Amino acid sequence: MNLRPRLSAAGRATRHLIADLGIGLLALVTFAAVTVAFALIPAGVGLAAVAPLTSWTRRLASRQRRRTAALLGTPQPEGYQPLEGTLSRQVRTALSDPATYRDLAWLFAYGVLGTAAGWLALALPLFAVNAFTVPLWWQLVPGTSLLGYPIDSWPSALSGIVIGLGYALLAILISVPLAKATARLSRALLRPPRRARLAAVSAARAAALEAHELELKRIERDLHDETQNRLVAVLMNLGMLERSLAAAPEPARLLAVRAHEAASDALTNLRKVVRTIHPPVLTERGLDGAVAALAASSPVPCAVAVDDFPRLPAAVETAAYFAVAEALTNLAKHSGATSAQVRLRADGECLVAEVEDNGRGGAHARAGGGLAGIDRRVAAFSGRTMVASPPGGPTIVRVELPCGL
Repeated sequence: MNLRPRLSAAGRATRHLIADLGIGLLALVTFAAVTVAFALIPAGVGLAAVAPLTSWTRRLASRQRRRTAALLGTPQPEGYQPLEGTLSRQVRTALSDPATYRDLAWLFAYGVLGTAAGWLALALPLFAVNAFTVPLWWQLVPGTSLLGYPIDSWPSALSGIVIGLGYALLAILISVPLAKATARLSRALLRPPRRARLAAVSAARAAALEAHELELKRIERDLHDETQNRLVAVLMNLGMLERSLAAAPEPARLLAVRAHEAASDALTNLRKVVRTIHPPVLTERGLDGAVAALAASSPVPCAVAVDDFPRLPAAVETAAYFAVAEALTNLAKHSGATSAQVRLRADGECLVAEVEDNGRGGAHARAGGGLAGIDRRVAAFSGRTMVASPPGGPTIVRVELPCGL
């Protein structure tokens, strides 16, 4: 059994839980402050604090949504009504927004359970260290005990090593499920109602359509500014060639070379533009063949594993193809990886595409970056994109596209 992945996962989960301890304490303090502010509203004293406390609560909840999405791989919309306008209008918005009361329920429940889980995740390793080191210092501290039993001899002191191993094993076993439990609690309490989620999906689709329109405009601009100008240069050179052939063979040869180079550049550029619209290899060889071609052309050695599934709608295949292409481009540029793997499989009614590399890790989506572009394209299909990239690697980019398999 390979313990390294298990220990690595336990370490990440423990760090997550220790952060839960800090955020849980903040949540409890915030819950108390909001409760006091709301209680003082009838007296007119708490009104001034409602808007800033609501804004702070939203920031805290939004941070937890991002942490939950990173751990569980499930992005979650917020669904808040914007706090805008005068102070009185912000107060009315805060008091009428159902999300305010969802956040309050989360503050209390997560404040109690997240703090307890975080304390447990912090305490178990400390207990293990304490028990492990008992043989080193038990004679210097009178009245030392472990699990209620006094340490008054070398055999009892050495038993601390066994107890320490027990604490360490318990910490490893419970850290991952405990971290996922607190994350699922946050996801359940902070999840907006169905209507708000549908609105978020509609907004994502609208953004995808807008991105598509911008892409078409970019293609039009590329064809006009690049390809057309190069073809004009070809025509000019060919015209000069016609006038030069009769009088000067050597200049005519040079012009012919230039015309050939210009035509070759124009053709290459045109092919690149066409491939950004719809890659011909996808039509000719299907998604598995197209992904295999991407892997073969990758500068990083890349293996491909494809499950057997039928041909999918063209739009789904195109989205999956470009997602894999962008992920391979990113890892070649930024990961420092020496090997990669692409996996395609059907999972329920979804097509799942995963790109994994053994690079340095630390990848994250940023505005205008390749991972953000993948997410926008996938969101148009109500799919989801997950990136797991701890420092030191490995990095896994996972895309799920509903396709009715």
